Amino acid sequence: MISVVEQGGCQYKVSEGDTIRVPLMKADAGSEVALERVLLLSEGDDVKIGTPVVDGAEVKAKVLDHGKDEKVLVMKRKRRKDYRRKNGHRQAFTKLRITSISG
Repeated sequence: MISVVEQGGCQYKVSEGDTIRVPLMKADAGSEVALERVLLLSEGDDVKIGTPVVDGAEVKAKVLDHGKDEKVLVMKRKRRKDYRRKNGHRQAFTKLRITSISG
């Protein structure tokens, strides 16, 4: 079974056993979370497309851990004005393992 879920403003195509990295969630490592914004469910030829979400569908996942991505550098510059700024950040993420898809 394959589904498309939305989490943190991003869409992910998942199936059971997949591991995905989503923007940081407020959940403890090892806990179980439910992703309720299921946009599409597919099992073989049977495809359900939500408007915007599929009613009664749910994807359950286990929180593996939290972490930070690699550094993203942001540069600003204005030519001929001697204006340069270098900034950066490390985006926080949560790693999830999909345990079940129901709907």
